[in-house]
Amino acid sequence: MGVRSHFRRISFAAVLAVLVTSIGQAASVAPSKPRTHTVIIEGTRFQPESLTAGTGDTIVWVNRDLFPHTATASNSTFNSRVIAAGASWKFVAKKKGEFPYVCVFHPTMKGSLLVR
Repeated sequence: MGVRSHFRRISFAAVLAVLVTSIGQAASVAPSKPRTHTVIIEGTRFQPESLTAGTGDTIVWVNRDLFPHTATASNSTFNSRVIAAGASWKFVAKKKGEFPYVCVFHPTMKGSLLVR
């Protein structure tokens, strides 16, 4: 075996190692699958009061109180309108940011959605 043949084998092995490493790194940074998060409305409170989600995630507000509520973002990004007692409302987070929200019927009810 000549010197050139030996270096070709070493070069091929080096290229293969870099390729395998690159594929492994690409797989580890692949986007995660969208998730579903639940906010329970009960006792005139949003639970959890603060929630972190990813873009593409679904947030579901479930009203367990005996009267209606809303989940209305301060900047109008989302507005559930009326969520009747025993009903729910879904929102898909499409853009990153922090979105404080309130119940328009009960302004002391406050929550925050952080989308990353």
